[in-house]
Parts: sequence; C-alpha cells; structure tokens
Amino acid sequence: MSARATRRGLGRPLWRWRRNPLRRRTDVIEAWSLLLAAVIMLVGGVTLGVTTALLAREPLMEQHENRYQTQAVLVRDVPQRPTELGEPGANRVRATVRWTDTLGTTHTGQTRVDEGREAGERVTIWTDERGELTTAPLSPAQAATRAGVVGAIAATGFCCLTLSARRQVQRRLDRERAAQWERAWAEVGPRWSGRV
Repeated sequence: MSARATRRGLGRPLWRWRRNPLRRRTDVIEAWSLLLAAVIMLVGGVTLGVTTALLAREPLMEQHENRYQTQAVLVRDVPQRPTELGEPGANRVRATVRWTDTLGTTHTGQTRVDEGREAGERVTIWTDERGELTTAPLSPAQAATRAGVVGAIAATGFCCLTLSARRQVQRRLDRERAAQWERAWAEVGPRWSGRV
C-alpha cells in the first residue's frame, strides 16, 4: 500500500475537520458533537463514577464502627438435616437466640446458625448500638467491591444519558440534511427529468 493511500485511509474519519468544498455546516456540527460527547463521557463518567464509589463506600465502612460482635445462647436445638445426597449438611438455618446488650437488657431474636447445634450453645451474633440483631459488617474488600459496582453503574448511566443526547443531536442533523437534499432536488430535479 502506498504512502498516499495510507494517508487517505487514515484521513477518512477526519474528513469533517478538513477544509472541503463538499463539507456542510451539519458535518462540522456532527464532528464537534461527537468529540464533545466523547470528552464529556470520558471526563464526566470517570469523575462521577469515582465520586459515587467513594461516597457509597463511606457508609459501608462505617458498619465496623456501628456493629458489635456479641455472644448469644441458642434457645432451642437446631436439628441437622441430611442433604440431598444423604450426607449431613452444614447448612445455616434460622434459629432463636437470646443475648444481653451492654445495658443489661435481655433480647430474643432469630439469626442464622449452623445446623446440628444444641440449645444452650453459644453462638456469635452481630448487634447494632441499640442491641438489636443486624448482619455482620462487610469486609473492606466487600465494601470496595459494592462501592465499585455502584460507581460503575453511575458512570454507565451518565454515559448512556450522554449518548442519548448525542443521538438526539444526530437525528436533528439528519433531518436537516434530508431537508437540504429535498430543497436541492426540488431545484435540480425538474431540469434532470425534463419536467417543469
């Protein structure tokens, strides 16, 4: 392939940026809108995604400050059921437990425990500052993953909105080009067809 053909091939996507007697005003607007949309998606999408991820991670990490590991006692036996393969399973099931909070108030509630435990056995549960049952706090890796997913969703949504706006600009430009073609054909068509 010759150097001239290579230059011509590389220049095709950029033809709207060069001076050209066939270039229309709508072509220039289309090129600028495409560049603007790309910059907005790159800068805005990344900024929004990172900011959202950081904001989402804060409350997830605060769980470590607001949740406490507590010892509870099983109120009833938790029988162990065989699995589908006939082997004893280590499934976690809901069971009633009793615990005392830091103020000395006794609470009863249900949480998940391993099967095969007997009444009176101690199990570890998680409580909030009011002494109510809650889930275990997320690990730093889990919190980072969830925050990252939230940030990625926000960035993707932002990029979709930007692409939607860009598509609206493209439709308007296409309608304008079609109207220009109709006006030009109305002027030239009768001369070509021989009809006035």
